[in-house]
Amino acid sequence: MRFAGVDIASLTHVIAIMTETGKVLVKPTSFGEDAAGYEKAFALLGPNTDVFVVMEATGHYGRNFMAALWARGYQLALINPIRTRLFAHEDLRRAKNDPIDALGLARFGIQKGPLLPTPPFDEATDQLREFVYLLERLTQDFGDRVRQLHRLIDLGFPEFTRQVPNPSAQRATAILAAYPSAQAFSDSCLRELATLRYDGSHYIGKPLASVLVETAKASVGRHHGPAYHLETRYICQDIDRLRFELRQIQQEIERRLAENPVAVLLATIDGLGAIAIARIIAAVGDPARFRSGAALASYVGAVPGTDRSGKGHRRSDPLCPLGNARLRRTLFMTTLGAVRRNPWLGAYYARLRARGKPPKLALLAAMRKLLMAIYSVAKHRKPFVPQLP
Repeated sequence: MRFAGVDIASLTHVIAIMTETGKVLVKPTSFGEDAAGYEKAFALLGPNTDVFVVMEATGHYGRNFMAALWARGYQLALINPIRTRLFAHEDLRRAKNDPIDALGLARFGIQKGPLLPTPPFDEATDQLREFVYLLERLTQDFGDRVRQLHRLIDLGFPEFTRQVPNPSAQRATAILAAYPSAQAFSDSCLRELATLRYDGSHYIGKPLASVLVETAKASVGRHHGPAYHLETRYICQDIDRLRFELRQIQQEIERRLAENPVAVLLATIDGLGAIAIARIIAAVGDPARFRSGAALASYVGAVPGTDRSGKGHRRSDPLCPLGNARLRRTLFMTTLGAVRRNPWLGAYYARLRARGKPPKLALLAAMRKLLMAIYSVAKHRKPFVPQLP
């Protein structure tokens, strides 16, 4: 059996091949991220019957080469970079470059084998994952624009939020796009402001328009000039556009979840919303691929980082820093709502609190319990049925 270590970079990768005894068959050789480079790599790999490829999980950089390997029938193991870094520390390795890393990956496959091959990505899950990532990026952009709008309102018309409490709402952005400052309000026509539509059917109305105009005439932010007007108008346009795009992406995610059998089953767990289910599937695919619910919890990072060696004993153990932090955040916020809406999980949380457990510790235990339910539903392919005391 031959072991090929592939060190992935953005434009140029390095491959090295070794035998089971550690003999170097192919010295570290670079190849490009293009068709000619891939053909060079496959010529070095040879037949797919007696070679095992080892790569690090390096985000999106190696996705195209992985797809090419799967298409040609090669076995591939995708390794957590933490493991390979600690493996290099075992040999007290001081130097680090791409050729050394490629040899180290091949040596890792030899010494840590047999490694489980990484299954090819499911196309539907991969598409859902991209939609979830896009939703997260646009949600962050939306929050950034809202915070910028808050700053401009505080400077240009701080009294505005007393009449329109939510500046990110569609009514507020429609008003501010047309009248971006206190000066613009005081110079406006009351009739035009009152008849302004903000969602195609609803008007601002004369009572609110009158209050805004009178308040703007005595506003402490009337001195701000055209730069603030233009910035407010552009940010309101961005907020309206992002609000529409977020709604479209959420509808697309919900449509794809309705076609996913695992997502349909997970929806039977009270407290798991569509976006939370989408993020779970985007992160782990099918939860049933883990060997146990404890393994799924370990992947998420819902396990304590116990450190009680020697005479030192902590009063409580923190969470282990390893794990999928993005999914852990999602599940923690989901658990906050689930303990209120899910009778089964709420009863478990109440029992822990009655025994004197701190609120955060009880929530983390409830999150682990929720992960066990997620794994059980995916493993047995049956809807969730709570067993209440």
